[in-house]
Amino acid sequence: QLQPVESGGELVQPGGSLRLSCNGTRLALDFYAIGWFRQAPGKAREGVAVIGSRSLSINYADSVKGRFTVSRDNAKNTVWLQMNSLKPEDTGVYYCGVTSLPPSRALKGDGYVVWGQGTQVTVSS
Repeated sequence: QLQPVESGGELVQPGGSLRLSCNGTRLALDFYAIGWFRQAPGKAREGVAVIGSRSLSINYADSVKGRFTVSRDNAKNTVWLQMNSLKPEDTGVYYCGVTSLPPSRALKGDGYVVWGQGTQVTVSS
């Protein structure tokens, strides 16, 4: 099955930074919006950020505004999530997903056609 692949998750101290990558591998991402979601143990998956196919439209969850930045390079078939000022509550498995919805409608998780396997982010001292 064609699916994107996430990488970059690791253990980091509070206040630290991480950069996650979502690579399309054999799946071309350039016509789709890409969303980043996370799931903490015992909690539902929540939307973090969504970027449109040409990076003209971006949507962030209130909890990460000013700390996280999503970007993409369609020539590299890759989307990144730069995470700064990390907090323990940012801990979870981070997934990227592919959607045809615009970013303004894609933060709730509906309308995604394929997801990656996820990468673990742990924020702890």
